[in-house]
Amino acid sequence: MQERSSVDELAEHLRRELDRYSPGGKLPSSRALVDRFRVSPVTVSRALAQLAAEGLVVTRPGAGAFRARARTAATATGDTSWQEVALSADGAADLVPRSVDASGVLVSLAAPPPGVIEFNGGYLHPSLQPERAMSAALARAGRRPGAWGRPPTEGLPDLREWFARTIGGAVTAAEVLITAGGQSALTTALRALAPPGAPVLVESPTYPGMLAIARSAGLRPVPVPVDPDGVRPDLLADAFRATGARVFVCQPLFQNPTGAVLAPERRGEVLRIAREAGAFVVEDDFVRRLVHEDAGPLPRPLAADDPDGVVVHVGSLTKATSPSFRVSALAARGPVLQRLRAIQIVDTFFVPRPLQEAALELVGSPAWPRHLRSISAELKARRDTMTTALRRELPELSLPHVPSGGYHLWLRLPDGTAETALTTAALRAGVAITPGRPYFSAEPPAGHLRLSFAAVAGPQEIQEGVRRLRRACEEVL
Repeated sequence: MQERSSVDELAEHLRRELDRYSPGGKLPSSRALVDRFRVSPVTVSRALAQLAAEGLVVTRPGAGAFRARARTAATATGDTSWQEVALSADGAADLVPRSVDASGVLVSLAAPPPGVIEFNGGYLHPSLQPERAMSAALARAGRRPGAWGRPPTEGLPDLREWFARTIGGAVTAAEVLITAGGQSALTTALRALAPPGAPVLVESPTYPGMLAIARSAGLRPVPVPVDPDGVRPDLLADAFRATGARVFVCQPLFQNPTGAVLAPERRGEVLRIAREAGAFVVEDDFVRRLVHEDAGPLPRPLAADDPDGVVVHVGSLTKATSPSFRVSALAARGPVLQRLRAIQIVDTFFVPRPLQEAALELVGSPAWPRHLRSISAELKARRDTMTTALRRELPELSLPHVPSGGYHLWLRLPDGTAETALTTAALRAGVAITPGRPYFSAEPPAGHLRLSFAAVAGPQEIQEGVRRLRRACEEVL
């Protein structure tokens, strides 16, 4: 956090000083900036790169950094309005529009403006990421013989074996494919299991990124309500009968956004209902490695108790490491595995071997279990800090469930509260929050907020963020 803050501060200082230089004029050398601002050469390099990305400076290797010249206006604007007709005409015969709405995903990916507290983040704060361990793993991986060669399309055998062991049950390495992150794995699974126009059953509420995948593939998401014990089996059975769906996507462990864990007595019911419907269950096991210190023993993945190939399992390392450490696994049994493999090859060929080698180095190092223990304790402390602050500052927001895993809380707003107005007021107050509407594939039963406690610097920032949210609520509620 300190390094990132220093980069932003230096970039802002240089931005204010640019008027001192004529267009094309040379800025002080990196060494001079290091001495003047008492920062590291890396900080200077990153600050200049930030200004270059904004088009304010131009860097020339060996020569230095220069103020960018003003861009001349393009001589011809062009007319792209024809694309509206072309794109609409292509989808005229589609049963379901295939336009892509990524707004629900971008909420957790976009960096908030400087000074805004990030309660909308979907990944660990840099201070929680195992940066040293990942860097060391990547360095060791680069020295492995053949590290830059072409890997097997299914993934490195040892990495597939590791994922199979973490799933458990009778899952073998031969039933695992290595994929480039959970989002990619879910995309492959839905494309493999349902044709365009088909219904797909989803938990309600559920992860907006999965809804975006389904809609972009021309599928029809059909909501099945979730309660504190996970998806309701009676309503799941009703949905299969009513729609004829052949796919159900769920997060049985620390569901996003509710944090619910599928109750033991429902696990077998869900598999039985899907099997009788001739349907697949796509299990998105996205935060198993973000369990809190007080959680107790975790239930096994559904795939570990599935001998009949009903479950297509998705597991990932990304949430517990870094958004850029995009290594995950698809596990399936039976003929569907070949379809999954074929789609992945067509889409991406394979996951880059250096990243797979680095993943093997990381999970096989002593630093890995230490890291998991560390974030387990830290996430519990942050969850407790946010829960306490919300109950003290905002008792009017209902918190029906406090999860023992994951990185966020799901709150219900008072009836009649406008989510958009509250989100806007919160941003004015200096805190970015996630509205609940994108988590519902149909009309939501009430207004909600999702607040992340993993993407912030620590407890003090959580407390300050809740105070800012209180000011926004006072304005809107």
